[in-house]
Amino acid sequence: MVSHSTSTSLIDVDAITCPMIEFYQADSYTPDDSVGYMMRRIVTLVAQGVARELEPTGLTNAQWVPLFKLHMGCCSTAAELARQCELDAGSMTRLLDRLEAKQLCRRVRSSDDRRVVNLELTDAGRAAAQQIPAILCRIQNAVLAGFSVEEWQVLKGYLHRILDTAQTLQTPVEKNDQ
Repeated sequence: MVSHSTSTSLIDVDAITCPMIEFYQADSYTPDDSVGYMMRRIVTLVAQGVARELEPTGLTNAQWVPLFKLHMGCCSTAAELARQCELDAGSMTRLLDRLEAKQLCRRVRSSDDRRVVNLELTDAGRAAAQQIPAILCRIQNAVLAGFSVEEWQVLKGYLHRILDTAQTLQTPVEKNDQ
């Protein structure tokens, strides 16, 4: 833990390379004006829109993400997929059971190492996954209505900066044994 001028912080504020401005103050804090709250609301509303669009396919929000990650080739085992989807192994196993029951993917034991179980999309799984980008584009373009291309690019740049900083703050602090 790093001590900050006004309180003890659970994050490594020294990992921030730029001067830190205190945009928020506890005595005047309102959640509706919080960047984090607004981002979470946007993600929730976009997810609801995607869920509505995917409803006819029978895919849920929990199911389309791993299906799409498999389709994109981001991973090939349940453990890799769980890390990519930020799920624990048990949740991923149950999710894969549901995707298998819908005949969208299958588990295939590796011929090189019998301990490894690879994941493969079925033809139906590939067909379902191929629909996902169009749905994501349609929903995201709708929520960005009214933005110019330049504004969209600036917004993406700001979001990348916030994400990079948030990831830096999550990096475990190495402790010196003195």
